[in-house]
Amino acid sequence: MLAVVTLAGEGTRMLPWSRGLRKEFLPLYDRGEGGAPVLKPVAHLIVESLVRAGTDRITLVLQPRDVAFVQNYFTIDPVFLEQHREHAERLTDTRRFYETIGGVHFAFAVQPRPEGFGDALLRAKSSVRRRPFFLHAGDGILIEPDRGFLLRTMGEYLRRSRSDAVLLVRAVKDPRRYGVLEGRLAAPFRGVRRLEVTDMVEKPVAPRSHWAATAVYAFAPSIFPALERYRRGHAPKELEVTDGIRELLATGGRVSALILDRRFGEWRSVGSPEGFARALAHTRTEARRRRPERAND
Repeated sequence: MLAVVTLAGEGTRMLPWSRGLRKEFLPLYDRGEGGAPVLKPVAHLIVESLVRAGTDRITLVLQPRDVAFVQNYFTIDPVFLEQHREHAERLTDTRRFYETIGGVHFAFAVQPRPEGFGDALLRAKSSVRRRPFFLHAGDGILIEPDRGFLLRTMGEYLRRSRSDAVLLVRAVKDPRRYGVLEGRLAAPFRGVRRLEVTDMVEKPVAPRSHWAATAVYAFAPSIFPALERYRRGHAPKELEVTDGIRELLATGGRVSALILDRRFGEWRSVGSPEGFARALAHTRTEARRRRPERAND
């Protein structure tokens, strides 16, 4: 499948850091090739997970000011390797990343103004066209024992069920800060519990469930006309992905959700100072504890 990763948010909760540096490039720990913990930007980890899930075409949605920096980061640079060849032991994980992205085609789409997550997704429409794809926000990460498993499972269920959307949700104590789903429990898929979604509301004042969406999705291309219809009909100041999902449901589309639990992994956001601090501490612990992943896991 294809993938869209959004890197265009303003990141105002992370000021003054985000005034000059993107929150999506904040560092988290991972286990390096040699077994020791290493630091990797969040966007780097997301791309590795997507490749593990079988993605070989990724569209990155950016603000205009960030295009050159992001393009440079995701471009293989043999000159950099040559310049630092005397420190070959420090380049191990950079070489490994270059091997990971060597078979990936990157496209870049620009969101000129911060007009919502749904608007950012629409900017990638010409790259995705009429194919199913993953959508992954750039300011959060799935931390999994088997990296890419949840994305692979979402993509497989999207294809098999012919759904319009598959979401990844988790139970939270205070859902008011999230997109909140209502739905019916359904038969598990690949051992993961599942919901058939009946409604979704963005940041409700009085949530009707405790199911909160993570910012990871698998979509059929029908999400694009749904977002466009919602924009024409409601002219929101900011267009959210939730708006497109509600439009799908209102027009008879099928939306499912897989339920995240600790057997399969955790969702960690770096969109706030507190969230970043927790994610950094958690990934440091995991990087020290986890065995190296095998290339063909």
